[in-house]
Amino acid sequence: MKTKKWAWLLGGLLAALILIVIVVIVYIRFALPNVPLQNISVQITPERVARGQYLANHVTVCMDCHSTRDWERFSGPPIPGTIGKGGEVFDQKLGFPGAFSSPNITPFKLGEWSDAEIYRAVTSGENKTGGAMFPIMPYFAYGTLDQEDILSMIAYIRSIPSIRNTPPSSNPAFPMNLVVRTFPRKALPVTKPAESDTVKYGVFRWPGIYNAQRGAYFTQYHGGY
Repeated sequence: MKTKKWAWLLGGLLAALILIVIVVIVYIRFALPNVPLQNISVQITPERVARGQYLANHVTVCMDCHSTRDWERFSGPPIPGTIGKGGEVFDQKLGFPGAFSSPNITPFKLGEWSDAEIYRAVTSGENKTGGAMFPIMPYFAYGTLDQEDILSMIAYIRSIPSIRNTPPSSNPAFPMNLVVRTFPRKALPVTKPAESDTVKYGVFRWPGIYNAQRGAYFTQYHGGY
């Protein structure tokens, strides 16, 4: 009699646990990510484009991953005429939980995106269609940069030549395809400190420096050194 009672109890707990797991998976799959779009519209000015070009190429090094690299040369510089076309692959061979491809960020693809959608993708990790982005692009760090710097990068991206190229979609492996949906979060931008305060400015710029160093690692891995 006691054995049956324990069996019913354990069976009930197991059923409840399974139900909870199903509810959590359904919630993650269909309710996340849910970062709201902000009311953002970027006015493109020569100053913003110049600032964005500097940041995207030398600080956050966006173009290192979103361009074709010349691995026959020191540090694998982007090949002229490929800036922003995407197609760099990060897959299981490099230790990633799936196959990820850098998207085309020229106007050929981003021309249909609003400024607010680009801002959300760069700083929160949620794309135009509401999908979650694996943080090869460190949007956790970019979400803490000065908003004006992100707007400048958007202005620069809007200004680069359009390139017809459609890289393959990224495909995270299970269970990362579910886990990654919990990553996107609302950006928490901070105000850029005065460049004259070298300590505070250095701390503020650390996310970009970190990303550049990580890029150097992949350069070495590919044999660029």
